[in-house]
Amino acid sequence: MWDESTLSMLVQGIGETLYMVLASTLFAYLIGLPVGILLFTSAKDGIRPHASVYKVLDVIVNLTRSIPFLILMIAIFPFTRLVAGTAIGATATIVPLTLSAAPFIARLVESSLKEIDIGVIEAAQSMGASDFQIIWKVLIPESKPSLIVGCAIAVTTILGYSAMAGVVGGGGLGTIAINYGLYRWQGEMMLIATVLLVVIVQVLQGIGMKAAGLSDKRKK
Repeated sequence: MWDESTLSMLVQGIGETLYMVLASTLFAYLIGLPVGILLFTSAKDGIRPHASVYKVLDVIVNLTRSIPFLILMIAIFPFTRLVAGTAIGATATIVPLTLSAAPFIARLVESSLKEIDIGVIEAAQSMGASDFQIIWKVLIPESKPSLIVGCAIAVTTILGYSAMAGVVGGGGLGTIAINYGLYRWQGEMMLIATVLLVVIVQVLQGIGMKAAGLSDKRKK
């Protein structure tokens, strides 16, 4: 079992998993971060209340978050094929991972921004700061520790989604666990893939928590 080809396959699986998770997290934040900020700012107690904008975004985020990942992944096969040129493999899996994680990240961002002391925002407004200045120089810096914690949560959630993608040939350790552990009844391979996924989760979570602690000026 532990021949060179098996080790090479596991190393490749780890690489594909990290590639899918990190790329998906980046793209999901490119969508989810501005949406989360817009949800916060357009709320009735936000810095620029707009009921219609908030309601539309709120409904979209809630609807997309409620779609199970595997169903979403299968449903958008044509779109994935259009974007990535294929519907299977690590690169293709980034598309549904991004679309599934973006609304979740938007809620995490909105929640992080809600933790900011309203007095800090009011002080910036009283000094004549523009909405963009408040977002860039007050909201994001003040919520940085919480945003980083949210990012760590998002990464581990996306990692779980990537493992589920193995059911339909998504690539990475999830595919190894399914193809060998399930279809070929190799329980040891299933266990190894699972342990590696757990280790990756713990490492990424640890990095995120450490970064959040270092960015929290209240602890300095």
